[in-house]
Formats: sequence, C-alpha cells, structure tokens
Amino acid sequence: MTLNQISVFVENKPGKLQQLTDVLAQNKINMRALSLAETVEFGIVRIIVDDTAAATAVLTAEGFIHTITQVLGVAIPDEPGGLNHVLHALSGSDINMEYMYAFLGGKDAKKAYMIFHAKDNAAAAAALAAQGITCIGQDAVAEL
Repeated sequence: MTLNQISVFVENKPGKLQQLTDVLAQNKINMRALSLAETVEFGIVRIIVDDTAAATAVLTAEGFIHTITQVLGVAIPDEPGGLNHVLHALSGSDINMEYMYAFLGGKDAKKAYMIFHAKDNAAAAAALAAQGITCIGQDAVAEL
C-alpha cells in the first residue's frame, strides 16, 4: 500500500508558502503531513492530504506546479525505539531511504506516522511486512 504525496514547487519568497496553504484551506483540503525542503530560489513542499484529487485540481487551477509521488506511510508506536524498529527492518533488507518525514495525530494518540520514500517502495514495503510492520493506504489518511 502506498500514499499519494503531492510535491509543490514554491518560490522561496515571503508569503509564497501561505499562498499554498490559503488555497488548500479555502477548499477544505486537510493536510495530514508536510515537509519543506528549500534551495535559494525555490522550495519543494511535500504534503499528504485527505483528498488528493481535489487538492491537485485546485493546485492546477491556481497555477501551482506539482507532481504526485507514491510513498510509504507507516504507523509507528509513539514510544522510544518505535522508529528504530522500523529502520532495523529496512536496513536489514539493504533498503535505503531517499527521504522521510513524520507526523503525529489521528485517533490513536499512541501512534506516530512516518512517510518514507525509497528507490524501490515495493521492496521496502515487503521488508516491512516481513517484520510484521504494515503500511497504511491512501484511504486511511482521511480517517486519521
């Protein structure tokens, strides 16, 4: 199972990130996770939202350049060593993460969620499954 991550290219200038969040808020799109990586001129805002189709439609209509990437979402016990257990499952299978970021929240306050992107997401998901770690699907995002 994978999640739809939307990567939005935003100018690295005051107020540009707010323009992005304005569009999403005005259209009642809930961001569940966000990561921002910047360069001198542009930033890449990676978001997981509750409704990918609606988000991409409004982003396109408002002129935001964006792409969709499949990523893995993993529920992790919100306790010491929770992430470490997941990383052991991945490194034990020689899976390298290209990037990752976290978010808290949802109905289960005892869990944190990690977003992972690997060169081979299918191999990463299989390595996790072999250790009893399941990935969440896009349909679960709206329920969190």
